[in-house]
Amino acid sequence: MTKNKLFSNFDPVSSKAFKQKIQFDLKGASYNDTLVWNTNEGIDIKPFYHRDETTHFPEVPGLPATWHIGEDIFIHDTSLAVQTANNYIASGAEALYFSADAPFDARLFFNTLDKTYAPIYFKLHFLDENFYQEIIKEAGDRTVYLNIDLIHHLAEEGNWYHNLAEDHRMLDNILQKETHTISIDIDLYQNAGATMVQQLAYGLAHANEYLLHLNEMEVSIPSITFQVAIGSNYFFEIAKLRALRQLITVLKDEYAFAKAATTHIIARPTRRNKTIYDYNTNMLRTTTEAMSAVLGGADTVINMPYDYIYHKTNDFGQRISRNQLIILKKESYFDAVSNPSDGTYYIEAITKQLAEKALALFKDIEQQGGFLKQLKEGTIQRKIKESAQKEQTQFDTQEKILLGTNKHPNPSDRMKDSLELYPFVKIKPRKTLIEPIIKQRLSEKMEQERLKTEA
Repeated sequence: MTKNKLFSNFDPVSSKAFKQKIQFDLKGASYNDTLVWNTNEGIDIKPFYHRDETTHFPEVPGLPATWHIGEDIFIHDTSLAVQTANNYIASGAEALYFSADAPFDARLFFNTLDKTYAPIYFKLHFLDENFYQEIIKEAGDRTVYLNIDLIHHLAEEGNWYHNLAEDHRMLDNILQKETHTISIDIDLYQNAGATMVQQLAYGLAHANEYLLHLNEMEVSIPSITFQVAIGSNYFFEIAKLRALRQLITVLKDEYAFAKAATTHIIARPTRRNKTIYDYNTNMLRTTTEAMSAVLGGADTVINMPYDYIYHKTNDFGQRISRNQLIILKKESYFDAVSNPSDGTYYIEAITKQLAEKALALFKDIEQQGGFLKQLKEGTIQRKIKESAQKEQTQFDTQEKILLGTNKHPNPSDRMKDSLELYPFVKIKPRKTLIEPIIKQRLSEKMEQERLKTEA
């Protein structure tokens, strides 16, 4: 059936006509005061978006044709970690994200890991040049991403791995080998309470620090990997990922060696809105967050088990979180279209505004000396704290709702005897070069008070 036959009986309605009808129905109430609301990002949200009010929206470059279902695996015992990985692959995992606190047997690891052409990511909590070279050697033709992010380590821990000069020397040597991928971990900013505009601007400035440094080296950069945390503001999170691709493309175009680099995004649900009470609601939150990640154009989505906050890794929690993604991909066909958000006036408008505001903040950071300088001065930490406190106040006053925690809590819930992990911010006194950026959940203080009063 043709378009004319479908819509020939319906006359187009202009945005002006819509507004006139809305204003009539408001019976004298103010259109802006009643229906337009402002977000923490400083963006006004209108009650409707119309094509005759839209301008040209820039294309979102580099969107993936499909996305991978990822799994987190910690390497303590190499053989056990590989066995777990092989089981996850057999159960539907399509990408593997490994973390470790110490070197492991790389040869045993790759020789016993099932042959798969899915991405393999490494996030090692140490910097050892020789060990990274060993990973590159043993990986062979597998697709491996070494998520080395010196600045993220500094921001989160307050110190370099060794010192500035030694860390950069090691990174330079690693990048001059077979794997020339830089990694930007911006989930720290989201989990610490930064707004989306701040997340995008800090991620862009964070990336620029590496590009400025690498501009002096004669190496090519085939890809730039971003690790991003996704919150529960469904449409805004879709727009955030789209804006990220637009912004990093603008930045790459300023560097000849990076122009051809692809943008690879690993997305996972945020910890910030997860709760220990009424914990099953975490499954609802992670489902919509995973949907935002997919529709926003993430390459790999790694879900968070509903009990991740307070339980040790367990098969049931991992299976449920993996099945959430499998249902989205295999049963809900979230991989059927590569750019489902294209042409959606609301999402396009938010994307445009987020990108413009983030670019303005990025330019301001660069004019003030760059991201590292502001991090060392404490400016970045102060700005994130201000945003986090605003959001915390919204939670405390029930302007921001977490169902089952600050609204409609279940008074019979008892969690004191179920905590296998400490779910709150851990204080680790140590001498640091800068003030660390601290991840913190919104419900921590309220949960601590409830735990004290449990019978």
